[in-house]
Amino acid sequence: MARDVRQVVAGLLTGSMLIMFCNMVKRDHFDPIYVENLSVQYDLIKVSKQSLIKLSDSTSGGIWRENLSLKLCWRKPLSTNEEQAKGYIFFTLTDNPEDHVTQIADAVVVAKYLGATLVLPEIIGTKTGHKRQFGDIYDTKRFMTSLDGTIEVVKDPPMEASNVNITNIKVPLMVTKDFIASKIQPIFKSKGSLMLSTDLSFSTLAKAKEIIKKDNVKIDQNVKMDPYACLAIFGALELQQELNQLVSTMVGTLRSLSYKTNGQFVAVDMKVESLASMCKGNVMKSKHCFNAKEIAEFLKKIGFQRHATIYLTQSGWHSSLDDFRKIFPNTFTKDAIIPAYEKAKYQITKDSEFEKVIDFQICTQADVFVPTISNLFYTNVVAKRIASGKTEVLDPTQKASSSFAVVDYVSPYISKKSHWAYSCFC
Repeated sequence: MARDVRQVVAGLLTGSMLIMFCNMVKRDHFDPIYVENLSVQYDLIKVSKQSLIKLSDSTSGGIWRENLSLKLCWRKPLSTNEEQAKGYIFFTLTDNPEDHVTQIADAVVVAKYLGATLVLPEIIGTKTGHKRQFGDIYDTKRFMTSLDGTIEVVKDPPMEASNVNITNIKVPLMVTKDFIASKIQPIFKSKGSLMLSTDLSFSTLAKAKEIIKKDNVKIDQNVKMDPYACLAIFGALELQQELNQLVSTMVGTLRSLSYKTNGQFVAVDMKVESLASMCKGNVMKSKHCFNAKEIAEFLKKIGFQRHATIYLTQSGWHSSLDDFRKIFPNTFTKDAIIPAYEKAKYQITKDSEFEKVIDFQICTQADVFVPTISNLFYTNVVAKRIASGKTEVLDPTQKASSSFAVVDYVSPYISKKSHWAYSCFC
């Protein structure tokens, strides 16, 4: 009988150990990892005594989710038999992709209300005198097809149109139908073809209702985007296939590196030279200026964990970023994650226009976007994020107190729905 008891006890112990081992395997390999980080899926915010944010894994609600139900307020117009004016609108794009959104929108609106033919633009290169074709960066077929029936777009105008003395004209950001009728149409009727440029200066941005005040960015909610501009920005402008595939690969790499945070990563627009120059300039004296360490400490205080994956828009590594990486070891710049065989092709580390396009696109696709300067890059990245429902944008300049509750740092573009992109969507 004693032997039977010992055998029973041994059997029970063996069974218990087997169950414990199975639970360990399940926990390590099959159960989801709890992550204290920001996500489009998180909705329950609890601030601990240390002001760290813990967010629960939910699929609805939250401070951002309300924006995911947006639908287009505009529609592509039906083809009409309007008489085409005998004239062309020429324009060139700068080497900054954030400018392209605005430049193309204005050109399409001007061409539409003048009844003119739009000529595909060239793109100014980062090197003096160098230019690229529109199709080197954007999908030409998609652009022309999307605008078919709205305006006529040609790759090359007739020789006689190119050889005439084309009149240069500058238009304000977000050009309006009334401005075109009163200021541009009389010139167009007399000259026939125009070379268009958009005023992208800081003073013009202020006139366009983006008013920068101390410790806050206030955007006039009455700003309305012309429906044809909405069509150009959100319906026609896409990357060409190879470049789009490269961006997708790099985003995929960042998500793979983010396995501890369920494949989510944060993009921070941090260019060391830009931050240094803006903080020294008169324009930004009333604004908060940050160095790399301060931005990293900000992210840590609002709840990002040490293992979070961070993408910085800096070209190549800079010694001033070392303090950032000490706080977030999984911090990368584009030259570290781009496939080696693509680095030479797209001239990475040479400050090429391709680098800027990659930065812009990754910032639009990241799970969370953190701008460090109020500029057109910030504005137009958010425009694209609003369109795709990725409204997780945290602005470190929004709160001057010691509070580090995440809701205090949500961009006013999102929290107040004050971005012009909302006029394109419902």
